Amino acid sequence: MLTRIRNTGKSRRQPCPAVLDHFDQQYSEELGDLWASARAVLLDPPSWQYGVMLNRFSSVTDITQILRSQGFSSLLPQTDVSELPPKFPPSSLQCYVHPHPLRFPSQAHRPGQLKQYYLLNAASLLPVLALQVRDGDKVLDLCSAPGGKAVAIMQSATPALLCCNEPDPHRRDWLAKTLESFLPPSLCSRVMVSAQDGRFVGQSEAGFYDKVLVDAPCSNDRSWLHSSDKLRGQQRLEDRARLPELQTQLLRSAISAVRPGGVVVYSTCTLSSLENCAVVEAVLKEFPDPSLHPLIGSASTFHHKLGILVVPQPGRTWGPMFLSRIRKKR
Repeated sequence: MLTRIRNTGKSRRQPCPAVLDHFDQQYSEELGDLWASARAVLLDPPSWQYGVMLNRFSSVTDITQILRSQGFSSLLPQTDVSELPPKFPPSSLQCYVHPHPLRFPSQAHRPGQLKQYYLLNAASLLPVLALQVRDGDKVLDLCSAPGGKAVAIMQSATPALLCCNEPDPHRRDWLAKTLESFLPPSLCSRVMVSAQDGRFVGQSEAGFYDKVLVDAPCSNDRSWLHSSDKLRGQQRLEDRARLPELQTQLLRSAISAVRPGGVVVYSTCTLSSLENCAVVEAVLKEFPDPSLHPLIGSASTFHHKLGILVVPQPGRTWGPMFLSRIRKKR
């Protein structure tokens, strides 16, 4: 039984100069005054706050008591779902956060035993909440590995089908292990892992799903800023330039895969407008029918007509996280 909370006051990782220079040039222009404070957070990993998402398929009473005794509080309202506005999830999704950068130790994978909680950047729950999965929905998690959002989907509802897609074999193994660690065997008939190229799912399964999540491969600002060396940093900057084309193909495929009236949520964990609003805008020009749904943010979000961007700020070090919610009319 884990009762210890680990303080993240460890030695600071050094940023990659090439990536930081690139970020400074791009984000100072795109975010203006917000970039200085976001930059300070991204350069200070010990300040990052993490959420503790509880697993409703495991006994969590003891974990809940420990979290509350240590000053953690519920991130989400625990209310009957019929009383909630659409932006909130059902009460079964439970996530606890602390006002300071304290973090539970992770639980090791144990074959045959379910983990009690999943550690995550709390902003990563927002795409799942925006998807508004309901019992009986057919859901596609198009870029599913490592599996945190798939686990969150299953905490919030009981869909008829959750297809977790991941074409990369190594990442697919990681995904399968995550699902095994959090979901009971009784859900095997509802949750499947597929290995399709996400760019073509819209062709092979056109109009099949009620909800599709595109948590797209992106230039993850948190990890890329702390690339291990200059060479790797330069390689990642080259990769960054190619990502919008892939992201556009994935979002296009997702819209094709969802039924008329269904919902697609596109998300990334980068601040880059080229991978966020520009991708959504390009795809919507090809699909004149889909409509954007307004998303409600907070003081730490940067609003745009195409979505919202969670910008890390001192004291609220969640994100980065961009999300856009699209409904297919026909």
